Amino acid sequence: MRIVTWNVNGIRARNAQVIDWIARDRPDVVCLQEIKAKPDQLPPLLFEPEGYWCHWHGAGGYSGVAIFVNKDLSADPPVFEHPPFDFETRLATVVVNGMLIASTYVPNGGKDLPAKMQFLEALCAWSSALAASGQPLVVCGDLNVAHTDQDLHPKERKPGAIGQRPDERALFDRLLGGGLVDVLRAFHPTRDDLFSWWAPWRNLRQRNIGWRIDYVLASQGLASLATRADVQAEVGTSDHAPVVVDLTFP
Repeated sequence: MRIVTWNVNGIRARNAQVIDWIARDRPDVVCLQEIKAKPDQLPPLLFEPEGYWCHWHGAGGYSGVAIFVNKDLSADPPVFEHPPFDFETRLATVVVNGMLIASTYVPNGGKDLPAKMQFLEALCAWSSALAASGQPLVVCGDLNVAHTDQDLHPKERKPGAIGQRPDERALFDRLLGGGLVDVLRAFHPTRDDLFSWWAPWRNLRQRNIGWRIDYVLASQGLASLATRADVQAEVGTSDHAPVVVDLTFP
């Protein structure tokens, strides 16, 4: 099973890229963030790509998430839901083959840090409760936190900057302590050049001067089934790149 997460930074600006990318890779589950559109603003082909069940959760030109599920995994339309702490269309979930998969867009925090911290607190409590219940869980998305300095290019390390503050990182530690595994980091424990976001100026993406703030976090049992975890840094014109995880079931 291939699970992919991508902050597209405006689906209407990148709808052709998303369609081509899906046609090329045919992922099983696609989690999108920052779609910045309501469903009625989307072209019909993108609204439901052939072969996918789709759920768009957006309110206009800000925030918004989506989940696509390959119909090969589910003959009937799956149930898409939103936990109670969702606000500003930032969280959608679906159950696929017994796994609960979430597409998540954590607030940046630049304009309202308390709202970001409150959302992260709620995400920690929610995921920990699911883990305690034995529910297999995958949290995908733009979490807007560089977990450690290893997830930042040296030129981007700025102690106290939002996205790398100790209190934000402590909440990320709680997510992992609640039973989740950062699958990409588990695959590449020593690499310090894996980034998923680059500021859109001074050719920072071409120079790979970026941050890793997009993640696939999986419960331990699922993470142990991972056979691939990569960043597709060459895909698209968003300031974020897709993160891909493959799971192989026995």
